[in-house]
Amino acid sequence: MTDRSVRLLLLCSVFVIATCGLIYELIAGTLASYLLGDSITQFSTVIGTYLFAMGIGSWISRYLDRALLSVFVQIELFIGLIGGCSAALMFLLFGHIHSFRLLLYGLVLLIGTLVGIEIPLLIRILKDKLSFKDLVAKVFTFDYVGALFAAVLFPLVLVPHLGLVRSSFFFGILNVLVGLLTLWLLRDQIPWASGHAATGGTFLAVLLAGFIGADKILAWSEEGSYADPVIHARTSQYQRIILTRGGNDLRLYLNGNLQFSQRDEYRYHEALVHPGLARVAKRQRVLILGGGDGLAAREVLRYPDVQEVTLVDLDPAMTQLFSTQELLVRLNENALNSPRLRVLNHDAFTWIKEQKAQWDFVVVDFPDPSNFSVGKLYTLAFYRELRRVLAPGAGVVIQSTSPYVARRSFWTVVQTLEAAGFRTEPYHLYVPSFGEWGYVLAGLEPLPSQARLPQGLRYLNDDSLPLLAKFPPDMGRVPTEVNRLNNQILVRTFEEEWSKYVR
Repeated sequence: MTDRSVRLLLLCSVFVIATCGLIYELIAGTLASYLLGDSITQFSTVIGTYLFAMGIGSWISRYLDRALLSVFVQIELFIGLIGGCSAALMFLLFGHIHSFRLLLYGLVLLIGTLVGIEIPLLIRILKDKLSFKDLVAKVFTFDYVGALFAAVLFPLVLVPHLGLVRSSFFFGILNVLVGLLTLWLLRDQIPWASGHAATGGTFLAVLLAGFIGADKILAWSEEGSYADPVIHARTSQYQRIILTRGGNDLRLYLNGNLQFSQRDEYRYHEALVHPGLARVAKRQRVLILGGGDGLAAREVLRYPDVQEVTLVDLDPAMTQLFSTQELLVRLNENALNSPRLRVLNHDAFTWIKEQKAQWDFVVVDFPDPSNFSVGKLYTLAFYRELRRVLAPGAGVVIQSTSPYVARRSFWTVVQTLEAAGFRTEPYHLYVPSFGEWGYVLAGLEPLPSQARLPQGLRYLNDDSLPLLAKFPPDMGRVPTEVNRLNNQILVRTFEEEWSKYVR
């Protein structure tokens, strides 16, 4: 093989291994944010650990003096095996080992160290085939272009179409193929080539089996994580969506967190919608932010004078699932297909800034503020935008986590709404699947005191409605800070309070 061909092979290898290395890093960060929450903390610590490990790998490379091509092939094979299996290992072992973080950061350190050895090793292999100036320029050009390619490919193609586990195996296969291709083309220059080939063939078989069986691996991991059988599992561009069913209980989990149980979701959604919507003087136009399951919309559509409902949910996979799957359509009473309802898939934070229309009532049904991407929807900046889209006499209700488990978090939402100029009416009720749950009803002016509840409610009535506003001493108001976009104190408070109950 000519020197020019060797140079081209090795430089193309730089592109591939840079892509693979960044993909492993992104998968680890995404998995950590899925399973542990607080995406900023998880990505920050994973990236920092990975870069630190690459530094260790670069330092170790100085001690590798012999058979550099042979070492390079071995590094590629082992990065492929470890990186390729990393997502599957984390999914399978989460919840079954004492310290998941030890596994997470152990894998990140190991993969990062091996990746850190690659580039210095390639530079030394190529040093006699290129001038130093061309060598450094070309190696780092291919490296950075590969990183850009991975960064674009990961969110747009890999996560929505392959998923994390299959993507991990796919790039592990690419790493092993780089090693095997190098071994085949340069076999005359590599000692113990037959042994490397056998190792590479074994690793490739393992990774191919994992790629083919990725869905089964995920199913095994999720069956051990949920009490009831999983009947639907999908990784969308934004989240992992799981539906389980045990007897007559259908449950939705997003990124492992329970969103509703069929047995008692009516309590949650009746309390979310009716204490406010039953009191506003006018309710022709209603806006729902979040609520892609259509259950809040079901309650809103009980009012015949509601003429137009706009539902804005980030994830089209959610709204598509809950508008087509038979069990779910039955549960939300086909609300998402109502001619009175329009579904929009947008980020509510940016969408609301562009709106010039106004609504008579707004239902805010976002997930809890467990990470900064959701926490922005509980900030002063967002509530000021919310004010702008309220018609005169309008009301807004916000699900606001548990005032018992996360007392300071709940009252932080109240404090932030008041700082935005709202008059607030906090209330709560008991939902068996969640415990005590809190909401905040708000408006720019006092809402009418008389409630006109619709027929057919299973929990709320004229007698129970006034009891929702009574807080016992252990859930009463406490001093809190305003949740601002630049600090998101609510996310940290929420994590601190809930961690005492879930660990």
